[in-house]
Amino acid sequence: MDLLEEHRNAVRACSRCFPFGDNAPVVDVPKRTGLLLVGQAPGSTEVTTRLPFTGPAGKRLMGWFERADLSREEVYLSALCRCFPGKAKGGGDLAPSRTMMQNCRPHLLRELELLRPEVVAPVGGLAIKELLGITRLSEAVGKAVRRDGIVYVPLPHPSGASTWLNASENKERLDRALAMLKEQTATLWVDRKPELRP
Repeated sequence: MDLLEEHRNAVRACSRCFPFGDNAPVVDVPKRTGLLLVGQAPGSTEVTTRLPFTGPAGKRLMGWFERADLSREEVYLSALCRCFPGKAKGGGDLAPSRTMMQNCRPHLLRELELLRPEVVAPVGGLAIKELLGITRLSEAVGKAVRRDGIVYVPLPHPSGASTWLNASENKERLDRALAMLKEQTATLWVDRKPELRP
C-alpha cells in the first residue's frame, strides 16, 4: 500500500505531457486488489476531482459494477492516459494522442507490477485495442481473453455519448461481459481481500 501511495504521488506530480503545469493527472486511491480496470483518459469532471470515473460515465460504470456484484472499492481504476486530452470541436472529449499514451505507459506498467492483477477489464475501443489488439467492440465484448496468466474481460465505454449499446445484440454482449466479470472475480476475494487507503 505504501508503494501504491508513492505511485499515486508520482502520477499526480507528472508533467510529461504538460511541462508548464497546466495539467491535473488523475489516479485512483491506493487499493490492494486483483481487479484492474483500464479506461481511456479522464474527462473534464475528473480534472476537478482528480479521481477516475467520477463524472456521468462513472455513474453508469458503477451501475455495471453492481450488476457484476462489485463495488468501486474492489476495482483499481486506471487508464491509458492520466490527463484530460481536451474537448473535440464537435463536442465530446478528444482521444488521447499516441504521444500522451506513450508518456503514461510507465504509470500503467507500474500499476500492473504493484497489483499483479488476475483480472483486467479494458474499457472502450481504444483500451481494448491497446491491450489486446482487437479493433472491433463486437469481437471483444462478451468474451474473455487469457494472456500471460491474466484474464481480460473487455467492456464497452460507459459514456452516454456512445451509441454502441443502442443495438440489442450489443446489450446482450454487455450482459455476457458483466456475467463473466462476476464469475472471474468471485474467487479473487478468497485470498486477496481488497484493502483501501483513504
